[in-house]
Amino acid sequence: MVSIAGATPFAYITNLRTNDVSVIDTAKDTVITTVDVGDKPYGVATTPDGTKVYVTNSHENTVSVIDTATNNVTATVKVGVSPRGIAVLLDGTKAYVANNEDDTVSVIDTSTDTVVATINVDDGPFGAVATPDGTKVYVSNTNPESNSVSVIDTATNTVTAAVKVGVSPRGLAVTPDGKKVYVANYLGISVSVIDTTTNTVIATVDVSDPLGIAITPDGEKVYVTGFTTVSIINTTTDTVTDTVDVGLQLFGVSVTPDGRKVYVANSFSETVSVIDTTGNTVTATVKVGKWPCGFGQSIVSTSQSKGNTTVVSSSTASSSMDTKTKSETSIKPENNTQDFKHENITAVANVEQTPEKTQNVNTPGFEVIGGIVSLLAVFLRK
Repeated sequence: MVSIAGATPFAYITNLRTNDVSVIDTAKDTVITTVDVGDKPYGVATTPDGTKVYVTNSHENTVSVIDTATNNVTATVKVGVSPRGIAVLLDGTKAYVANNEDDTVSVIDTSTDTVVATINVDDGPFGAVATPDGTKVYVSNTNPESNSVSVIDTATNTVTAAVKVGVSPRGLAVTPDGKKVYVANYLGISVSVIDTTTNTVIATVDVSDPLGIAITPDGEKVYVTGFTTVSIINTTTDTVTDTVDVGLQLFGVSVTPDGRKVYVANSFSETVSVIDTTGNTVTATVKVGKWPCGFGQSIVSTSQSKGNTTVVSSSTASSSMDTKTKSETSIKPENNTQDFKHENITAVANVEQTPEKTQNVNTPGFEVIGGIVSLLAVFLRK
C-alpha cells in the first residue's frame, strides 16, 4: 500500500453475491460508488501507484481491471480455474493470481493486462502476497494434500520452495521489512510465521478460525479475521495481545497506509467494520453488497479514485444481522470435501437468494460451517 501525499485512501470491497465492488471513501467511511465486475468476485489487489485495482472473478475464471480514475472496468483478463487471491508486485509490473482449482498461478503483465506466464504450484492455491523487494511471491495451498506455502522466484517465475504450514492455509501477509510472512491456517486454528530468509516456520500462534490477515505499515501488529472477532498479534513476541468483536463470518482485512484504520469485511452481516488501531475499537460500520469478501489488499491510496461522487450508502449500520441461515451439509468421506447448500433469507428485504452452485472445501459455505463448528467447540469446552 503506497501513500500519496494529500490523497484519500479508498477501500475496494468485493461482494461475492452481487457481482460488484463497493468503493469506500475511508475519510468519511461511506460508499461512493459500486463497480460491476465478473461472476463471484473474491480477491482484490491494487497497484502501488493507485491507478488500477485487480479483482478475481472466481466463477468466471477472469480478473477484472478497474481504472480508479473513473471506477470503470477497462479490461478483463482470462486466467486459470477459480481464481482467488491476487498480489501485485511493489513496482507494479506484474500481478500473480492463485487459481484454486487447477493448481496454478497466472502471471499478468500489468502494462498490457495479459497473462505472460503460468506457474504450477501445490494443490489448491488460495492466497498470495509479494515481498516488498518484489523478488518473491508466497502462495498458500489450502487443500489437505498440500497445507503448504509455495515460494515463487519472480525473476524466473519458478517455485523455489514449499513450506509446510498448518491445515488449510488461506490469507497471507508480509512484514514491511520483508523478513516474515504470516499465514492464516483456517482449519489449523493457527497462524504460521515464516522466516523469508530460510523459508522455515519459526513460530505458530493460536488464533480461532483465521482467514484474512493484514499487517500495519510500522510492522508492529498483525490483524487476523476469525468467525466473529479480529485477533491482533504482536510481531515482536508473536503472541495475541488483543481481540475485537465485529460482524459475523469475517473475511478480508486491510490497513490504511497511515496505519490508523483497519477495514474488515463481514460476509454474513453484509457490512465492513472500521477499527481504530489506537484503541482497537470499532468506530464505524459501513453497509456494502451481499457477502463481502475483500480478500487481499483492498485499500488504495490515491487522489485518482473519483467515479460517481454520489454517496450510495452513507449509513453506519449496526453489525446486527437480520438474516436467518439454513445450511444443509453432506460429507464425502472419500475426499473429506463437503457439498454445501446455502439459503439466505433476508428478513428486511424479504428476498430469498438462490443457492450457490455445488462448491468444494474452499468456498464461503465451508467457512460458515467451520465457524459454526468452532463456536460449538468453544461452548463445549466451557
